[in-house]
Amino acid sequence: MDFAAARRNMVESQIRTNRVTDARIVAALGEIPRELFVGEDRAGIAYVDEALSLGPGRYLMEPMAFAMLLQAAEIGGDDVVLDIGCATGYSSAVLARLAGTVVGLEEDAGFAARATELLGELKIDNVAVMEGALTDGHAGQAPYDAIIFSGAAADVPDAIIGQLADGGRLVFIEASDDGVGRGYVIGKYGESVSRRHIFDAGSPLLPGFEPVAAFSF
Repeated sequence: MDFAAARRNMVESQIRTNRVTDARIVAALGEIPRELFVGEDRAGIAYVDEALSLGPGRYLMEPMAFAMLLQAAEIGGDDVVLDIGCATGYSSAVLARLAGTVVGLEEDAGFAARATELLGELKIDNVAVMEGALTDGHAGQAPYDAIIFSGAAADVPDAIIGQLADGGRLVFIEASDDGVGRGYVIGKYGESVSRRHIFDAGSPLLPGFEPVAAFSF
């Protein structure tokens, strides 16, 4: 299979057609070999316009939704970015092309090891993969100029929002009861926090960010 051609087709048919205009994002998505991060058995479908299973309960985000989150995050070349749920490292590899430093947070030891291995193979040296609970964020490297959720969440813990720098942006897809995912950007300005809807798109939930079941009496 011609993966370079598949990558170009993904960019032209899924990314450019969905109002992703940041040339750096388009270039990064056109450079990083997505097929390496999904395993040999799924490499042939690495560039389809849907989330791809990486194993029980874990997915690689749909390219369009991921690209729109990146654009909303407005990542600068010197920014420090936290990638929550980096899995095998694809999202962190793309972020490495946009930011100064990336912290990829992953709670699955196997995924974290694979991410470190693949990033090394690609000679990406501005990403540190850290193993830990996704719901805690990673306070050790905070504050962050941007935080990316590489999957959906029913809600964002205040502790993670608190890891943003002043002027920082957090982007995620909120899973809703009506089945329609909604992308949001959360901004932190001093003691104030803003929240803005940016697009509608679904994405599988990250572990630990499922909706809390309501009790009925």
